[in-house]
Amino acid sequence: MRDAEGLCTRLPLCCGFVCPVAVLRQGIFAPYGRKNHMQTVEIADAAAFERTLRRLAHQILENNPEPEQVLLVGILRRGVPLAKELAGLMERFGGVRPPVETLDITLYRDDLSELGDLPEVRPTQFSTPVAGKTVILVDDVIYTGRTARAAMEAVIRLGRPARIRLAVMVDRGHRELPIDPEYVGKNVPTAREEQICVLTPQFDGQWGIHLRKQA
Repeated sequence: MRDAEGLCTRLPLCCGFVCPVAVLRQGIFAPYGRKNHMQTVEIADAAAFERTLRRLAHQILENNPEPEQVLLVGILRRGVPLAKELAGLMERFGGVRPPVETLDITLYRDDLSELGDLPEVRPTQFSTPVAGKTVILVDDVIYTGRTARAAMEAVIRLGRPARIRLAVMVDRGHRELPIDPEYVGKNVPTAREEQICVLTPQFDGQWGIHLRKQA
């Protein structure tokens, strides 16, 4: 199972076992014994990452004078800790903590058709109604735009929000759809074969952004 687009993750698991298809799609191992030496480059350390989060929280508050109408939706996996951190910062700077919901879009992503027919979409339920809200989708990386589109469609199925916005920590380019986030932490130009790793305390013990590329 993959994380968000372009994300470097730990070994993907399917039913407790390493999924070979996902491993090859992520480029973690080179197929047929080909060597795959990857170099890691630090794009942002923890301090820089936290400054970026604070800036994004201020931007969201500036663009939404009624923060009580904001609903943050974190996209699994690493969009969720980002959304929770942004909610805490918005409470700190604006006095109102927006609710945070979680969206698992694995079954919505149309690029799953590479593995066969699209699976049936499982219903998603939020404890917070989306009708009339400003829904801000929070993800770690935007790449082709397919994840963002699928997330928007999933939210619209739940109600009629006033508007939907997108916040990402990294925009790595290579868009295939006309989707651009309103809130961007960092623009990091990449080659398609490179990987962006967004680190979070929940999964990695710290905040940070790494670029993995062929050495």
